Amino acid sequence: MNKTVVIDIVGLSASVIGEYTPFLQKYIAKKNISTIEPILPAVTTSAQSTYLTGKYPAETGIVGNGWYDRTDCEVKFWKQSNKLVNGEKIWDKAKKEDPSFTSSMMFWWYNMYSTADFSVTPRPQYLADGRKLPDCYSHPAGLRDELQEKLGQFPLFQFWGPGANIKSSKWIADAAMHTDNLHNPTLTLIYLPHLDYCLQKFGPDNAKIAKGLGEIDALVEEVVSFYEQKNARVILLSEYGIAPVNNPVHLNRLFRQHGLLEVRVERGTELLDAGASKAFVVADHQIAHVYINDPSVTEQVKELIKTVPAVELILDRADQAKYHIDHERAGDLVLMADKDSWFTYYFWLDDAKAPDYARVVDIHKKPGYDPVEMFMTSKARAGYKLLRKKAGLRYVMDVIPLDSTLINGSHGRIGVEDQYKPVLITDQKQADTITGPDVYDIIWRHLKG
Repeated sequence: MNKTVVIDIVGLSASVIGEYTPFLQKYIAKKNISTIEPILPAVTTSAQSTYLTGKYPAETGIVGNGWYDRTDCEVKFWKQSNKLVNGEKIWDKAKKEDPSFTSSMMFWWYNMYSTADFSVTPRPQYLADGRKLPDCYSHPAGLRDELQEKLGQFPLFQFWGPGANIKSSKWIADAAMHTDNLHNPTLTLIYLPHLDYCLQKFGPDNAKIAKGLGEIDALVEEVVSFYEQKNARVILLSEYGIAPVNNPVHLNRLFRQHGLLEVRVERGTELLDAGASKAFVVADHQIAHVYINDPSVTEQVKELIKTVPAVELILDRADQAKYHIDHERAGDLVLMADKDSWFTYYFWLDDAKAPDYARVVDIHKKPGYDPVEMFMTSKARAGYKLLRKKAGLRYVMDVIPLDSTLINGSHGRIGVEDQYKPVLITDQKQADTITGPDVYDIIWRHLKG
């Protein structure tokens, strides 16, 4: 099979390709670019799972970056086991045809315990005293040690949170290239998240995000040049584009005000009690899953949602089938926001009673996605907290604001304007518009030639 590399440039769309991305602009002029019709939901884990299996979320089971586990009665976001993804992965199919085929999965999601030959993914160390230390997980295990010895510790705090910057994407790119030099895998999947940060913070305002655009452009040039010298077939793509938004929608607060959502109080702060709630929302960018524990309130919930102008689609099980998202993990209702809006996970009515995790970066405890984690309330406060850490004192890095109006870009919807749709760029001629499952076929054709 042909050596192939798939570089996932998160957030890349026609809207951000231009004067601030000179390499991409010149590269595309010599290649073929296709617009990808976003799947529902157009979020990281769902799109990647579709690209690697050729199946929609109804079949992969990846209905979002997180969902409610009805057995555990817990909302779980950003899980990592590849066994969560149903369907044959492209590298397994390739291995059947060519036993010498090998694959490298560099930070694509659901990375752990996959059947890929080489893989690396974020995996902090959670210490008994509450501290979180930067680290990563790899297969084989020794690859982690070799990469961190050569490249330094994986920059976890530059991968997500208020400190997110180009360092994390650069580390991932360097790790992919070093792994390639060591093992020469047939297929390499590389995840470069850099644009995600500035686009969600500022929206697709290219003048405001010029620095970020230039940084990712230079890094992509470096990676493409490396793989072209190795005669690899190169595919550049994205999972979604990011469109401007200005309206955060707090559905959980609405549900609470109508007696549907329950909280429990601990040390004066409130926690969402999903298992005790009659109904609640798991928010994921511009998509929300509504889980109804008490079927008797179903009609009440539907009527309540209809009063929210920002909700464009309300999908029950029958409607979910039309959009390829009808899976048992999906909410009893799946909602899509209008083009100007996105869904928060906020459920408290008084910021003084917000849970302690609301003001920290904690992607696993929060019962929904929180893009406000990219902002910081005060650098001085953060500095004070770091001093406490260095002094060996216990501390909580509570520096994340509770102001959802800070967010200016989001994704997850279908039916977005063409300029905000994800793209695929390759040597091969493709249709001008393709679907998510088509991406799988395109990768396969590159491998097979």
